[in-house]
Amino acid sequence: MSDAAAFRVEITAHAAKTLRRLPRADQLRIAGAIELLADNPRPPACIALAGAHGVYRVRVGDYRVVYEIQDRHLIVYAIRSGHRRDVYRP
Repeated sequence: MSDAAAFRVEITAHAAKTLRRLPRADQLRIAGAIELLADNPRPPACIALAGAHGVYRVRVGDYRVVYEIQDRHLIVYAIRSGHRRDVYRP
C-alpha cells in the first residue's frame, strides 16, 4: 500500500476457507487480485452487483471475488470467493 489513503482489505472467514480449498496457483492469483483492491477498489474490470449497494465482483480466471466497499471507513471486505458456478449462491 503505497498511498496513505489506501483501503484496508479484510477477508471474511467464509471467503478465506473457500480460498484455502483451491489449488495453490489459483490461491495466489486470487490473493493477488484481492491485494490490488487496497489501492483501487473499483478497477475497470469490476462489476457492481444488482440489488446490493456497494457490492462488486472482480473476475480472476474462472473464479470470482465478491466484495463490499465501505468508503466512509476505507475498508474493502472480501465477502466470497470461489468458482463462477458457485459464488453467487447464498
